[in-house]
Amino acid sequence: MIRRRLGSLDCVIAGGDDDRGGGDGPTVVLMHGFGAGGDDLVELANYVEAPPGTRWVFPAGPLELGGLYGDSRAWWMIDLARIERELSAGRAIDRADEVPDGLPAARAAVLGVLDALARDFGRTDARTVLGGFSQGAMLTVDVALHAPGKLAGLALMSGTLLAESVWQPRAAAVAGTTIFQSHGTKDALLAFSGAERLREFLLAAGAEVGFMPFPGGHEIPPPVLEGLGDLLARALPA
Repeated sequence: MIRRRLGSLDCVIAGGDDDRGGGDGPTVVLMHGFGAGGDDLVELANYVEAPPGTRWVFPAGPLELGGLYGDSRAWWMIDLARIERELSAGRAIDRADEVPDGLPAARAAVLGVLDALARDFGRTDARTVLGGFSQGAMLTVDVALHAPGKLAGLALMSGTLLAESVWQPRAAAVAGTTIFQSHGTKDALLAFSGAERLREFLLAAGAEVGFMPFPGGHEIPPPVLEGLGDLLARALPA
């Protein structure tokens, strides 16, 4: 495992033929959620079954939260006070109309990571799965809709429909893409109904969506890791 700057983001790179991202295997890029450390998802490389030689890349979000959050990062800022009010009221909030101010910058940063991987490691879109948890899942959809090439697959763990006015005109970009989506039916932070709306958006765009609801909250339980492994087997055949 190595740490390396790719584009404008610090990344952890694991796997490959040499455990340093080498070789000509496929690539999996996973992005953490809001308030997590940049290393939050790194251990998944040890638990998810993947094709031989798979290169794992874990970018750290560009925003350092600091303060009470410790070593935690974000892809864009969110209104924490508003979220607390929503949780207290027990309301299911539809975020489809929200276009975060930091979304274009986060998108550009991840596209920069993909470009650097193509240049320095031989990554190709046809052998790349992009994914993330929560905020990272939302960013995954946004990047896939703006990427110059079609990615092999997407992993969307506990995400929601966001920025529909930006995404809808570009929806055809994910037609035919293999997607794994998971969400807890008791998720209090991002309502299950938002995940269902995201699934319907992707299906209407022509994507091939495998949807895994599970009886839990905002989390990544073991069945989701199995589902992620199944996605890699389908999207990244030997």
